[in-house]
Amino acid sequence: MPAVHHKLLLEEALQDSPQTRSLLSVFEEDAANLTEYTNQLLQSMQRVYGAQSEMALATEQLSQQLLSYEKKNFALGKGDEEVIGTLQDFAKTVDELNSLHSELANQMADTMVFPLIQFREKDLTEISTLKEIFGIATDEHEAAMVKYSRLPKKKENEKLKADLVKEVAYTRRKQHQASLQYYCALNALQYRKRVAMLEPMLGYTQAQVSFFKKGLEHVSKKMDSFLSSVSNMTQNIQAQLDADAEAMRVSQKELLSVDDSVYMLDQDSEPVNRTLIQKAGFLNIRNKTGLVTTAWDRLYFFTLGGNLMCQPRGAVAGGMVLDLDNSSVMAIECEDRHYCFQITSPSGKASMILQAESKKEYEEWICTVNNISRQIYLTDNPEAVAIRLNQTAIQAVTPITSFEKRQEGSPDPDRAKPGGVYTTSAVSQKTGAAPEPEDLIAPGTPIQFDIVLPASEFQDQNRVDGRRTNPFGESDDDCSGESDDALLQQVFAVRFLGSMAVRCGDNQEVIYEAMRQVLAARAIHNIFRTTESHLMVTSSCLRLIDPQTQVTRISFQLREVCQFAAHQENSRLMGFVVEGRDWSDGGQDGEPSFSAFVFESNTEGEKICYTMSLAKDITEAKKDPVALAQIMKNMPLTNDGKFLLLEPESSDAADGEALEDLESEA
Repeated sequence: MPAVHHKLLLEEALQDSPQTRSLLSVFEEDAANLTEYTNQLLQSMQRVYGAQSEMALATEQLSQQLLSYEKKNFALGKGDEEVIGTLQDFAKTVDELNSLHSELANQMADTMVFPLIQFREKDLTEISTLKEIFGIATDEHEAAMVKYSRLPKKKENEKLKADLVKEVAYTRRKQHQASLQYYCALNALQYRKRVAMLEPMLGYTQAQVSFFKKGLEHVSKKMDSFLSSVSNMTQNIQAQLDADAEAMRVSQKELLSVDDSVYMLDQDSEPVNRTLIQKAGFLNIRNKTGLVTTAWDRLYFFTLGGNLMCQPRGAVAGGMVLDLDNSSVMAIECEDRHYCFQITSPSGKASMILQAESKKEYEEWICTVNNISRQIYLTDNPEAVAIRLNQTAIQAVTPITSFEKRQEGSPDPDRAKPGGVYTTSAVSQKTGAAPEPEDLIAPGTPIQFDIVLPASEFQDQNRVDGRRTNPFGESDDDCSGESDDALLQQVFAVRFLGSMAVRCGDNQEVIYEAMRQVLAARAIHNIFRTTESHLMVTSSCLRLIDPQTQVTRISFQLREVCQFAAHQENSRLMGFVVEGRDWSDGGQDGEPSFSAFVFESNTEGEKICYTMSLAKDITEAKKDPVALAQIMKNMPLTNDGKFLLLEPESSDAADGEALEDLESEA
């Protein structure tokens, strides 16, 4: 007798994934179908027992009912071929003996009707009861998880948290026990249904043989071997059931003997794996239910290639939620909930906020999405690439307090010098294709996440005779630089994301690579706080100003800015490259060095880049009065005739709004 090919795995009962639930629904459908068939078969047998005068019709219907087992198309019917064949043989026997059934009513009541009634009342009723218990335990666990997810974070009550953790563990254990019992009963039902189908007919036929000697005269020779094989078949099935039931009992005992930490949240003993390229598990997703109201739903998420998939309970398969290629992920603070993070599409138009169950799951989800966004899964050895990139990101994130060069003890200082080893032209000649990331930025280059100037620099840049310098270029002492700045002054509200040394300044790809490394480092190390500043673009320099104190944090001469660009997909990101001199080699002129600065703006980065381009045009036009006059003629001025406007005013009624939006994005 072949073994059962379909089983509910007890090891997957604790995880309770949608895949397991989907397989469980198949077993439940099979049980419902079996219940329907059992009731029909029992009705046929009772009709045979009760309707002596209509015995011939009843046995004919029974014969047809036995043949219909094959047409039921049980979802788990694989392996029932011998049962189907046996039932077909029984149908033929019923047709031959239908004239003798009226005298066998008492024997049929004991050997045919009673076993099937017992199977229905005992086994099928047990399945229905366990299903209700399992549903109640699942609902209690879901309610406990919802209460735990809503646990406040800032005003967290430790006793309340401990009580909720215990409640979650209790309901999870209760659900685990209920699911194990339910799964075992469903697995055993696959054996019991075969016995239940065969045993009544075996008793029925044996009664026919024992009570009707006439029938034995012409059927005994062919029936003895047939009945013996059927008896052996049922015994073998029963033996398999006993062995499998014992194995399930042992497995159930082992699974329930695990440590309580399996049921506890935030009690993971294993370290966080930051090199994953696949991840699956339950997450809470925030959905808007109104203009200002939101709701959280607990769904099962998993990654498939470069896509984030979601599979609700009861669904046969999952559906795509978001394309993770080139997306961004970062930890956020959200509605007083812990372990929240946000995934944003490359265009910035689509985003979702998710909440993990534990800190380990929270960190692994962030790292997994970040790894997939780099399209590591498309490489030949994605695991090795993920490990290497993770190590590189950890080495690269070395916060420093000012724009100082690397110390002499830092690894490979010559390779880290921008322009000292590679240039864009050299790379292009060497490869004939787009430069590699290591050709643009040296591996392990430190990333600075904030601008902190020493006290001396702070006083030198922002204090003149004990007075604070006006960031808009106005002071008591007029100078040529300030008068030149009066040609163009534009202020934008920006947030400094990071800066790092780069190897060249004549390729926009170096800005995009710097953006990618800065955002990746922030995501890996959960650095999501930024400080807002005002970026002032004038016709001679760039200034980063503190909006509270009006102190210039850092400034660059416009001639030092050799490259600037906005992100091609996320329009709010922009960056620029500044050229400097490295005097560490002792040369008279110094070696050229380059640094990339990455910002996030409240407006489009293209607008800032356009302003910087206009400032450079004005700087070049200063050498030619005619060209400068032409630029001044083509560009509209503000109402006071002092500053240039980047866009024409549409009407007199919109003058104030245009000045506020275009002259000062802050």
